[in-house]
This record gives sequence, C-alpha cells and structure tokens, in this order.
Amino acid sequence: MPRLHFVGDDGTRYEVEARVGETVMLAARAADVPGIIGECGGSMNCLTCHCYVAPADIARIGPPTQIESDLLDGVIEARENSRLTCQIVVRADLDGVTFSVPQWQG
Repeated sequence: MPRLHFVGDDGTRYEVEARVGETVMLAARAADVPGIIGECGGSMNCLTCHCYVAPADIARIGPPTQIESDLLDGVIEARENSRLTCQIVVRADLDGVTFSVPQWQG
C-alpha cells in the first residue's frame, strides 16, 4: 500500500496507508487527518479537502482538470500547488507524496 504524508497546519506529520484506487481525501479521512474534511463526499462542491502538494511531488500528481482548476480559483490562499484531494486517485507511484493542510482549514 502506498504511504501518503500529510502535514497539519500546526506542523504535525501524519503517515497514512492508502489503497490504490481510492482518493487521497478518503485515505486522509479514514486516518482522521485534521483539516481534510470533504463535506461533499468528493463531488467538488465544498472545497474542504483542499491541500498543497509538496513542490517536489507535484509532477507525480499531474495537473488538475479544468473544472478542478476553475474551482481552485475560489479557494482561500490558493497556490500553484493547490489541489482538491477528492480528485487525486491513489496510485502505487504516489508512495511518499506529501500534502500540507492549509492553516485556514486546520
């Protein structure tokens, strides 16, 4: 199982085992990572699963779809490496990727 790393807004680190094929949001929620809420269940309506992908890992994740990109324009403190974790499907090659939870979400 790939291991994903999350950094909370207070600097606390979480290592999460994720199943290939599930979303990063579901893996984070199953592990109770603070700040990854996913109120809409992954339908891109709430933006409460927003995170920052570590710059070193962004190429491994791939770009957002146009719809996700448009939605990210409305996120508080959006950055170039902002993503919605509900839109990232876990793959084996994502082992070790780091996501940071924005302060306003934590």
